[in-house]
Amino acid sequence: MKNVNVVIGAGSIGQAIVRRVSAGKHVLLADIRRENADTAAKTLSDAGFTVTTAVVDVTSRASVHALVELAQTLGEISGVIHAAGVSPSQASPETILKVDLYGTALVLEEFGNVIASGGAGIVIASQSGHRLPPLSVEQNKALATTPTEDLLKLPFLQRDKVTDSLNAYQLSKRGNSLRVMAEAVRWGKRGARVNTISPGIIITPLANDELKGPRGDGYRRMLSISAAGRAGTPDEVGTVGALLMGPDGAFITGSDFLMDGGVTAAYWYGDLAPE
Repeated sequence: MKNVNVVIGAGSIGQAIVRRVSAGKHVLLADIRRENADTAAKTLSDAGFTVTTAVVDVTSRASVHALVELAQTLGEISGVIHAAGVSPSQASPETILKVDLYGTALVLEEFGNVIASGGAGIVIASQSGHRLPPLSVEQNKALATTPTEDLLKLPFLQRDKVTDSLNAYQLSKRGNSLRVMAEAVRWGKRGARVNTISPGIIITPLANDELKGPRGDGYRRMLSISAAGRAGTPDEVGTVGALLMGPDGAFITGSDFLMDGGVTAAYWYGDLAPE
């Protein structure tokens, strides 16, 4: 049996990373929509990869656990790439918190129970987590370590406190990087590593939704003012993902890699800075 790389979220970024790290491995590609997984699987299969597809709902413990069990029938789980999520233009605050925050915590917990020694995981967070004002030490710890099933009960995540989708997204993505830092301790006891990547605007269907949505003008301004002056590509995220999952990244765990072309730098210290 081959080692298994599990990809949750069959979008462009997950595919870009898994292509870089899956030669000779079995890819288990899961998405909430079967057609998305099947389309991505055909592309990977045509490129020579061995692929199995599955449907998963990251907001359901039973669904995520079933994915873990399926992966174990295919081989030893040596890699996990969690790239599923919804953006501010796609969902309500409640849905964003449930999918992006709770769902990520669930994936980290369930796969952290079985990840192989020498294995590695990546969670795709976002530059948005870096533009949230500082939280208190207590709030940081709560996002990092609250038991998964109690996470959405935290007082500062309630409906009267999180009133818009962007704020919910920022909190979720900040929570992802904090959660990964805490989970790195637990994964480390199994001899495995886990990190987050926080991309900026990467040209994917999700980013195109944002560029065409109500925040599109703001996104285009971000790109024009940033040091890079452009959006990123999934392949650029794939390069960082390959570092973090491969032997060259063996000393890196519990870390968050911001790659946004300088947008966050411009937000805090440049022409994008809020007045």
